Amino acid sequence: MKNYTITVNGNVYEVSVEENGAGVSTASQASTTKAAAPKAVAKPASTGAAGAIKITAPMPGKILKLNVKAGDSVKKGDVLMVLEAMKMENEIQAPQDGVVASVNVAASESVESGQLLASLN
Repeated sequence: MKNYTITVNGNVYEVSVEENGAGVSTASQASTTKAAAPKAVAKPASTGAAGAIKITAPMPGKILKLNVKAGDSVKKGDVLMVLEAMKMENEIQAPQDGVVASVNVAASESVESGQLLASLN
């Protein structure tokens, strides 16, 4: 039996792995301890009512910069925000002309693929 310490999102897990022969192993969680909590980013409430056109994250990443706020007029192709993923900066663009109805993320916030970033009317 081998013991490992694994840290996931600031949580520390003590794990024991036991070999059952033929190269098969099973893992059991021995105990869980809390490490120093990672810095929490305050998630803003949606600014404005949700619009008809939803803009979602194409991939997981971190919002580096917001270029718009609720009420701003945008043209198709305008950069609404910048999303960093895999050390690359990806511009999130307006899919069509409209008015920003809501911005649902904040700068420095981590987002998941498919998460609502903003909406347009």
